[in-house]
This record gives sequence, C-alpha cells and structure tokens, in this order.
Amino acid sequence: MKDKKVPIIPKEPYPMRINKYLALKGHSTRRGADELISGKKVLINGKLAKLGDKVNESDNVEVRLKHAKKPYTYFAFNKPAGVITHSPQHGEKEIKDLIPNKDIFPLGRLDKESEGLIILTDDGRITDKLLNPEYEHTKEYIVTTGTKLRSSFKEKIENGIFIEGYKTKPCRVKVLKENVFVITLTEEKKHQIRRMVSALFNEVVHLKRTKIMNIELGTLKSGDWREIIGAELELFLKQLGR
Repeated sequence: MKDKKVPIIPKEPYPMRINKYLALKGHSTRRGADELISGKKVLINGKLAKLGDKVNESDNVEVRLKHAKKPYTYFAFNKPAGVITHSPQHGEKEIKDLIPNKDIFPLGRLDKESEGLIILTDDGRITDKLLNPEYEHTKEYIVTTGTKLRSSFKEKIENGIFIEGYKTKPCRVKVLKENVFVITLTEEKKHQIRRMVSALFNEVVHLKRTKIMNIELGTLKSGDWREIIGAELELFLKQLGR
C-alpha cells in the first residue's frame, strides 16, 4: 500500500460558494476568503463579490492583494500522551499550550491517550487534501496490546474489521513482538485502531503515530517540534496536489 504518485482529485461541483472556491484555488482558508470578500478584494466577472455568492466554473474570479502572501509554515510535532489535540475541557492541556506560534493549528487529531506525529501548519488549503479519506494517504502507527496477539490477528485486521456496521479498508500490519505491531492505514476514523483491536478480543495499551505520508517522527522527542522544509516539504505538498 503506497501513496499514489499522482493524487486522485475528485471533481468539485459547481456552482460553488465563493469562499470554498478561493480556498480550493489556494488563495486562503475559507475564513480568510470571507475576510477578503468583506475587504472588497474579490471580484466575480468584474463585480465585487459578496459573502455567500456562488460561482460557476466559467466565471472570472479576481483577487486583488496589495502585498505578497506570507509563506505558509509546516511543522512536525510529537504530541505527548495526555494532551488534547484541540478543544480541551476544563483542566485539560492542548497542543497550543505547548507551542509558541499561536497562528498554526493541528491537521487532524490524535486522541488524548495516544502520542506521536501530528502536523502543525497555518495552511488551511491542505486540510481536506490530507484528511479526506478519498485521497488514501498513509499513516503509520506502532501499537502495543495488553495480551498476546492471536495467530489470525494479522490476516484479519489487514482484510478489514467490522466495527459498528462499517468494514475498515484493507491495511498493512507488521508484527514486531507477541503484543506489538506496526499498522499502516489510509483512513482514520475516531479511535479506529483501538476499536479494531477490541473487535479482535484485545486492547491497546500504547499507541504512537510515527509517520504521515513521507513525514516521519524519527528521533523527535515528546513535546518537541521541527520545521518541515526543503525536499521533504516539496514531496509532501506534491502528494497533496499543491
């Protein structure tokens, strides 16, 4: 199971809301697009756009900016166990509490008990391209279970597990020890790995994400981050169709 060299880009339906159109074209996030529209910086067929306007594929859309766009930034972050990705409840700590740059945000999430790689960025353009399961980008995890894996565990989990009426997509598993395995998924439903393991009469006692597409956690310590730049970033964005 490998990332496709040429990403499959589903055809977007028209007419489309102007803020979604601008986000897909890489001008900004949807929220940023609304700000551009409110600031009278967007024209549709020569007329100022209004919030909620829709455009057709044949429409001429102009974005008038006085200043060059600020370069986007991307970081690999090693989320510690016990930290919420975002939207913490009373007394909980979230990722933004651990980083100095408050303009970046996490792409996707890891549950509170899990740790490992999460990508932080200020580039809202790639959110859907990374998280939408239609694109089938790989994510890798190392998992420790409470008891020994059954002899049929690898075959069953790779072929898909029924969890609450849904059959998971085929995945790849490498057993490292009698209760430790590496799993590579192309989807990421809520608590998916924990639920898959539970369906096979075991439980997850430790879960760590080690890789997202070509971005690897490597030796990054818990709570630390590093900037994604150079060839690593170029490949990452290319796989996302940017």
